[in-house]
Amino acid sequence: MTHLVTVGRSLRSLAQIACLCLCLVIGFGAMPAAQAAPTYAAYLDLPAVNGDGAGGGGLNPALPLDESELFAALEQARADGVAPRRYATLLHQYWLVVSTRNAGIDLATWDPARGVRANERTFNQVYVNYLRLTTSRPDFYWTGLAGLAGGSFASGFFDMSDVGVVLDVPGINQLGNAVADLLRNTPEELVRVLPDDIRLLATEGSRLSTEDVAWYQTRLMIMQKHIFTDLVPMHEAYVALGIRGIDEMYQAGVLDDDIHTAWQGIASGTRDGLIDALIRMTDREQNRVIADQWDVTAAGRAPIGRVLTYVSTVAGKAAVPGVLAPGVFAPTTVRAEVGGRTLTLRTPLPNFNWADRDPRWTYLIGDLVPRHVDLELNPALGPAVLGEPFWNKLARGRLVPRLPELIADLTSQWQIGE
Repeated sequence: MTHLVTVGRSLRSLAQIACLCLCLVIGFGAMPAAQAAPTYAAYLDLPAVNGDGAGGGGLNPALPLDESELFAALEQARADGVAPRRYATLLHQYWLVVSTRNAGIDLATWDPARGVRANERTFNQVYVNYLRLTTSRPDFYWTGLAGLAGGSFASGFFDMSDVGVVLDVPGINQLGNAVADLLRNTPEELVRVLPDDIRLLATEGSRLSTEDVAWYQTRLMIMQKHIFTDLVPMHEAYVALGIRGIDEMYQAGVLDDDIHTAWQGIASGTRDGLIDALIRMTDREQNRVIADQWDVTAAGRAPIGRVLTYVSTVAGKAAVPGVLAPGVFAPTTVRAEVGGRTLTLRTPLPNFNWADRDPRWTYLIGDLVPRHVDLELNPALGPAVLGEPFWNKLARGRLVPRLPELIADLTSQWQIGE
């Protein structure tokens, strides 16, 4: 009997334990499951470590380059009410990926450090894309200027490539030698007061090495990618979402007050608004995006950086109708006392170097931008010039075919008088 009571008690105890376990299971089952971190969590507060275009790929290696992944993360962050400043680099990267896709550029392999051959197609495609944007959106004045001026710039880039392969081909060497010959027949008093860049062209132009040119080409490709990375994504955001896309980039801190005002001008559709946007975007490009990079380039491999940036200035002439070559807009004229007389030397060489901020802006705002505005406002000429294939502009602007004429002009217009 005692044994039966003991067994009964044991069974009741087991039943109680089983009931307790069941209650615990039910209780834990009713508790909410631990929430997995949202996909975008790893993409918040990231810096744009490659925003200056110096490296390959996108803005931050922690971000994917897949458009659908970026879009999904962005949509989730928006839906969860995340402050735009926290997903600024994610947002910028998304529009950068959209931009390169529309431009036919592989962002993953876009790396200036890989050199000219690896980047040749991308370098050209950037300018093809500027013209694509401006022909599809006539209110995008800045992309029109970037495409036309860029075509001229790319022409010089190709000539640099030729010189880099065979240093004795017509190019920088011939230009430097021509200036050296002119200086030898110029009174020393006048030579001494010429800008340093002209004297450097004469002394160093024939000494450039393939390494010098390759270095300069890389510098140009870095600046090109920097401009694209900064300015093209905002254009694609506006194409897709209108001013709402611009406002989000502004709230995220990707755009500042000045460029936000530029987009409001474009959205207004007025002539004054479009012109104001062109000036603000050109100012952003030249005076903020790449200003420091021009400084570094001009100072690099001294004195070679000055020589190569000055050669770009001598040879540069944007394919905008009516625009003056730098040497025509601001020719070098100097005066000095020679043998008791005041002599004047007039040259067709520019008295500024494109790498220098203030004179570069003076040229841009004094001639290039106004002539581009004239083009944009011309209902017949504008579409014809902007719609011309990039490859035609490229061939026409190359320096090597124009070199004999350039040297002939240099010789005939190098004049000494009282």
